[in-house]
Amino acid sequence: MKGQLLIRNARILQGEALVAGDLMIENGRIASIHLPGEGPQVPNTLDAKGSMLLPGFIDVHTHGAVGVDANAASKEDMIRLSAFNASQGATAYLTSVLTDTPSQTERALKAVAAARPEAKNLLGVHLEGPFLSVAYKGAMPESLLRPADPDLLRHYCDLVPGLVRYVTVAPEVPGVAEMIADAPEGLVFAIGHSGASYEQTMEVIKSGAMACTHTFNAMKLFHQHEPGIMGATLESDIYCEAICDGRHLHPGSLRMLIKCKGWDRVVAVSDSIMAAGLPDGQYKLGVNDVTVLEGDAKLTGTNVRAGSTLTPLQGFKKALEFTGASIGQVSRLFCENPARLMGLESKGRIAPGMDADLLLLTEGLDLKATIAGGHIIYQEGVL
Repeated sequence: MKGQLLIRNARILQGEALVAGDLMIENGRIASIHLPGEGPQVPNTLDAKGSMLLPGFIDVHTHGAVGVDANAASKEDMIRLSAFNASQGATAYLTSVLTDTPSQTERALKAVAAARPEAKNLLGVHLEGPFLSVAYKGAMPESLLRPADPDLLRHYCDLVPGLVRYVTVAPEVPGVAEMIADAPEGLVFAIGHSGASYEQTMEVIKSGAMACTHTFNAMKLFHQHEPGIMGATLESDIYCEAICDGRHLHPGSLRMLIKCKGWDRVVAVSDSIMAAGLPDGQYKLGVNDVTVLEGDAKLTGTNVRAGSTLTPLQGFKKALEFTGASIGQVSRLFCENPARLMGLESKGRIAPGMDADLLLLTEGLDLKATIAGGHIIYQEGVL
């Protein structure tokens, strides 16, 4: 049958356990799982002896890497970024467009749309702004922040239907709750870059917001008398993004977040910028100048963090180190949880009928191969 691939002798992640077996792929989906050596005889096989087979990582918040900034990227840049993300375990990702002018945002959306047919792991776009708080702008250009604008948001969504999938907004920005309630179907909203009150945040969550962007960062923190956005985020059932680089979140803060939210409500993200995969130096994040020193990205001349240089695979290794948890538990932050947040019902787990989005890792957590939709999009020493 066309589109068949058998992965032999792998240790396959099934729930919380790694189970020895063969996995059969047909037409981009997982067809069946067999005992070791009992998979069907097919022409295309991949020997995974001594390796683990995990679901592919899904990164819903990344601004770039290897010299590519999503706001300024061309089609070719996005294809190169997708190849790099594949080499870091991302079988699916949303490219994050920082707050920018409408014309530049439109240009960025068109570049992503043009790259998608060739970039098999490029899902779509995350808009980080422009409906954010000036007081908690972080790396957002203040002059381009604005009140809620349903017409502008719908324009971006209509420009390339289905491309914009995730939007970060601040609950206290006028009109945000109403914009969420009336937004195009399928659009997922996160709250962030905000100093919202507890009441404002709960109103927006009731309107449909489903996540918190880079939790604890660029937002007003918890106070026992004024719990604010953090209190509402931790009390409610919304998902929480976590940047697992040890800088944006102290390891103890990551453990506390998981303790508060549970293993099924934390979504690991890279929030990477164009410096990821490159040495220290001078870079851009949208309109901003960024200086990277010892891998730490900050707005030039300030102490304000501007994304990270993290990759999904690096984040996975650090999350394992910081939590001391099993591969099965930690993989939920990188695979199943982001899939559930984004409504990707056929991604995030290894089971018959699911998309064949898979990672082959050594016992030392080095990446041997990345498979997206049944296609090998990265193989160690080959791509």
